[in-house]
Amino acid sequence: MGDVVDKLAAALNDHDLEAAAALFHEHYRSEQPAHPGRAFVGRAQMHANWKAMFAGIPDFRAELIRSVDDGGTTWSEWSWSGNRVDGQDFRVRGVGLFEIKNGQITAARLYLEDVERENVSIEEAVQSLSGLRPDRDHRPDLLEG
Repeated sequence: MGDVVDKLAAALNDHDLEAAAALFHEHYRSEQPAHPGRAFVGRAQMHANWKAMFAGIPDFRAELIRSVDDGGTTWSEWSWSGNRVDGQDFRVRGVGLFEIKNGQITAARLYLEDVERENVSIEEAVQSLSGLRPDRDHRPDLLEG
């Protein structure tokens, strides 16, 4: 199964849309649990999405950092990069869980996010999530002794 994900990485790096699309089942289901409105069904939508990605990021590169097969699912860690045609830097990192059957990707759950452009401290992140800033005096890495 991991060979399907390897083939996907190669097709994405070659900007070979037809080779990439051939790896997806006609009724492929895509979910992004952190972004439920982005869910879709069908190879045709996958094809349209990646056609826009390749056009908008002409130097798109996909690095498959690691993948592991677990039953009918391949877990994979990705780093995507490039430069958009509008001049903005493009960097995405995350994990994809691909369900693969008979050599085709039938479904995926994608946990891919834009890489932050500004460094945000852990205290700022916790405050943004919880509304409260953590007490720096209790961080073990800041304690003496």
